[in-house]
Amino acid sequence: MTAVTAHHGLFRNIKLHVDDTGGSGRPVVLIHGWPLSGESFRNQVPALQEAGYRVITYDRRGFGRSDKPPAGYNYDVLAEDLHKVLEQLELSDATLVGFSMGGGEVARYLSIYGSARVHSVVFASAVPPYLMQTGDNPDGPLTREQADGMARDLAEDEAAFYDAFTRDFFSVDGDLKVSEVQRKEAVALCGQADRKAALACMAAFGETDFRGDLEEVTVPALVIHGDGDATVPYEGSGGRTHAALADSEVHVIQGGPHGCNVSHADEWNRAVIDFLAK
Repeated sequence: MTAVTAHHGLFRNIKLHVDDTGGSGRPVVLIHGWPLSGESFRNQVPALQEAGYRVITYDRRGFGRSDKPPAGYNYDVLAEDLHKVLEQLELSDATLVGFSMGGGEVARYLSIYGSARVHSVVFASAVPPYLMQTGDNPDGPLTREQADGMARDLAEDEAAFYDAFTRDFFSVDGDLKVSEVQRKEAVALCGQADRKAALACMAAFGETDFRGDLEEVTVPALVIHGDGDATVPYEGSGGRTHAALADSEVHVIQGGPHGCNVSHADEWNRAVIDFLAK
């Protein structure tokens, strides 16, 4: 474990919790989904390390074991945090794996900082290109009414919201695809999130338009997504991202929920490791 200073300000440094397996392998940076932490990749880190990669996870500001400042929960700042992780760990030729909300950091990072440090990227159950359904984005899978309802429910009762959210996260058509123990582990990670951070990031991943950012993604990309994802439906997200990226391939997990990196961990890991080897 190490700490990266993501922001040095007059009154406070913002520290990010980082776990780094070390080693001489090519680096793979795993960027977690909302409202979890780097620990949500516990099924991925050993497999990637065994395959010869140096694996880095970090907790997004406001979540997990990282500092929880009152502000900074927009994608420009979050991409800067990712930049600081790569910079301070002196990473190059890295693969960035963005799960769900983390896919937004990947897209925004490349559009701001370019690909000098990046070998390839993975959009895993990821939110790009643009979740919110608007007049110029009719295929967005998230309506304003749904977004407002989620924010209201989270603000009113965090525990009840996260209990329901994790059930949807790991379910397809109401059928839970993980064990209750695994779901409860996710609930515990949700409980580490700061409420203000969770609400602000909910707005960020729902309302940020990444269509322009994807135009700046020029490195090889893998889109991996469950076809039963009810949280970030494939047709409105991963499918559109794959179509937008000329140098991309797609792996759709049959019967996979949003959290398919847990429910279908072996298939997910094989697909990513096969991509990394190319």
